[in-house]
Amino acid sequence: MKSLKVADLMSDEVVSVAPGTAFKDVAKLLAQYDISGVPVLDEEDRVVGVVSQTDVLAHAAPGPHEPPYDGTRGRATTAGGIMSAPAVTVLAGETAVGAARLMTRRGIERLPVVDEEDRLVGIVTRRDLLRMFLRPDSEIRRRVQDVLRDVAGAPADDIEVHVVDGVVTLGGTVPRVSRLPVVLGLVERLDGVVAVASHITARTDDTSTAGAGHLRHAMP
Repeated sequence: MKSLKVADLMSDEVVSVAPGTAFKDVAKLLAQYDISGVPVLDEEDRVVGVVSQTDVLAHAAPGPHEPPYDGTRGRATTAGGIMSAPAVTVLAGETAVGAARLMTRRGIERLPVVDEEDRLVGIVTRRDLLRMFLRPDSEIRRRVQDVLRDVAGAPADDIEVHVVDGVVTLGGTVPRVSRLPVVLGLVERLDGVVAVASHITARTDDTSTAGAGHLRHAMP
């Protein structure tokens, strides 16, 4: 089963700046493209930092007891002087779910996407990641059926799968109780699944016999 990757959702057209880009030019780019931040790249296209709207505003309007710039006035007037570093980035091969969790945990709107050598290859935003929840119900249903067949060993006729707006409802029977937690966990993690309501039962409770077998094997 193939999980949706960041590379499947990212845009490879990225507005970026160099460390020496003037502060005012960074602000103009943010306004012109209506974006919340830009990655800062070195000469080899490696991401060395990110300048966000918050960074720009913080340096444009210092507090009442703060000087307009610190002792490194020259750096503070460039992207390299105001950027947040190190940058929070994500690999192109990371799952879309993993990227969404990272964004939520760090409270950011966009992530520079990099390769194994930290070179910029794209950008992914919260809006991009929302697309993984826009999969057609028919496609989600087909993938759920694949899980039930491959993991639970349940014939298609034994399980009823209904999907409405990403909400999966399951009914029917599977061969063994021990497979239920695994199956439900996999279904919940499928791209596009919003929630799962399970009414599945099992024909055989193999949990008690498995435990007893383990105890017998452990006895001297």
